[in-house]
Amino acid sequence: MTGFAETCLLFILTLVLALPLGLLICFGAMSRFKPLSWLMKGIVWIIRGTPLLLQIIVVFYGPGLLFDYPMRSRFIAVLIAFVINYACYFSEIYRGGIQSVSKGQNEASQVLGLTKIQTFFFVVLPQVIKHIVPPMSNEIITLVKDTSLARIIGVVELIMVAQQLVNNYVILWPLFYAGLFYLIFNGGLTLLFRFVEKKLSYYKV
Repeated sequence: MTGFAETCLLFILTLVLALPLGLLICFGAMSRFKPLSWLMKGIVWIIRGTPLLLQIIVVFYGPGLLFDYPMRSRFIAVLIAFVINYACYFSEIYRGGIQSVSKGQNEASQVLGLTKIQTFFFVVLPQVIKHIVPPMSNEIITLVKDTSLARIIGVVELIMVAQQLVNNYVILWPLFYAGLFYLIFNGGLTLLFRFVEKKLSYYKV
C-alpha cells in the first residue's frame, strides 16, 4: 500500500500539471510567431523521440553533471520528467482535436459576432473535448503503467516495493498483487472514460 500510494501521488501530480502545460505547448506550436512555433515543435520532437526512461535519468543526473547542482529529491526529478513527457504527448492530442474542427465554424461564429475567445470556449472547445477523450484516455492509462519507471532512480513506488518483498522473502505473490493493483486502477479509469464519452456524445456533429 505504501508503494501504491506513491504511485497514485505521482500519477495525480503528473496529470494535474501536464494537462494545462500540454495546452500551452499546443498553443505555442500552433502560434503564427515562427520562432516560438519551431521551438515548441522541436521540444515535442525530442521528447517524443526519446525514451521516458532516458529522460528520467537526464533530469535526475543532468543538473549535477552539467551545473554541479545535484537534484536533491528523487521524486521531484521523476515528476519533472513525467510532466514534460506527457505534456508533449498531450499537446499533440490537443492539436489534433483543435484542427479537427472545421474552419467554417470559426467563420460562422465571427459572423454571429462572437469574439475569438468566445468562439474557442463555446464552439471549438466542446467539440475538441469530444474528439480527444479516446486518445487522451489511452495516454492516461499508459501513464499509470509508466509510473513503474520511477524505480530506476530509487523512487519507492509499487513495483519497487513488490520487488523488494520478492527478494527478501523469495516469493512471487507480491508481483501478482502489484499487477492486481494496476488492473483495478486501470479498470476504474476505463469505466470512467467510457462514462465521460457517453456524456459528451451530444457534442457529436
